[in-house]
Amino acid sequence: MVKTGKLLRSLIRAGTRTAKLFAAAATPPKPKRAAARPRARPAAAKPATRRAATPSAVASSAVAPGKWLSGHAPAASGQRMSYWLYLPNNLPERAQRQGMPLVVMLHGCHQTATQLAQGTRMNLWAEKMGFAVLYPQQLVSIQPQRCWKWYDRATQDGGGDVPTIVGIIHKVLTHYAIDRTRIYVAGISAGAGMANILALNHPRLFAAVGLHSGPVFGAGHSTLGALGVMKHGAGLRADMAAHAVLQRHPQFPGMPAILLQGEGDNVVRPINQIQLARQSLLLNRLAGPAKITHKPKGRHNAHQLHDFYAGRKLMLRVAQIEQLEHAWSGGDSSLAFNAKAGPDASKMMLDFFSRHQRI
Repeated sequence: MVKTGKLLRSLIRAGTRTAKLFAAAATPPKPKRAAARPRARPAAAKPATRRAATPSAVASSAVAPGKWLSGHAPAASGQRMSYWLYLPNNLPERAQRQGMPLVVMLHGCHQTATQLAQGTRMNLWAEKMGFAVLYPQQLVSIQPQRCWKWYDRATQDGGGDVPTIVGIIHKVLTHYAIDRTRIYVAGISAGAGMANILALNHPRLFAAVGLHSGPVFGAGHSTLGALGVMKHGAGLRADMAAHAVLQRHPQFPGMPAILLQGEGDNVVRPINQIQLARQSLLLNRLAGPAKITHKPKGRHNAHQLHDFYAGRKLMLRVAQIEQLEHAWSGGDSSLAFNAKAGPDASKMMLDFFSRHQRI
């Protein structure tokens, strides 16, 4: 981790130098007025309803005592995309007054939504902290391994499955007491790639993003290209993609991000996290050194936290976790793509999200 840590610091220093140059260029002298947040259409939406749960759903809902609902929404393909929704019993006073915060969780390839819920134990932490959690599920008719197409150029630009997922979110907002200033999106692997695309295309909908073992944004553009990104990153295209986002959204409000990555991950290699961090520095117009915290190995894998602040506000947390392979840190190791050893990624994400809301 020492070697990767030094590389991260050197690349981030380079990124902060370019951030100052491009931040001004990305914002025109006369910015356009910010677009209003899209509102859900009650007439087109139907509430989620209970149905017979899968074995994974049973295990997940047994851990957390809240409501475990399922539903579906029309997809761009003409089919229907399924989703699951966890609503906690425990509602803090703020949630009772303003509505629950909502986390949208996106699974990786070869996973289902309910397997993600069980493996990450996110519902358990959501119950403790009063969060609702939404789990859309990719259609096998769109991608046989249930991979979100994060590498597809049209998807990166806000097409593909993006409108379908946003539609599901607005359907949930219409029927449940959700705080619209506290909506977050997270995922692992291909799900992390898709979560990032959602956040960057709808920056006023989401207050923060959480990426676990995710590919860098803005490259790939084919199945073969995606494999290259996972192994080697995106090179100079990483910075170019961040600048393109700022050009498309002249009043980009910033996107707080927590990035978790295993140092032993040979599927989505750590170079992706380094380049995601660079992109986040550009998108959030951050400069200055990181506050680095070393967490020695104890009950958890040893890890480092690189924290970047805007004033006193934590905007970017980069967590490098030793020995972790391509798996959710602190998850249920009885399921694939989950590692028992911590730190607990679910808790880390909710703690980070709790610091942020969209004004």
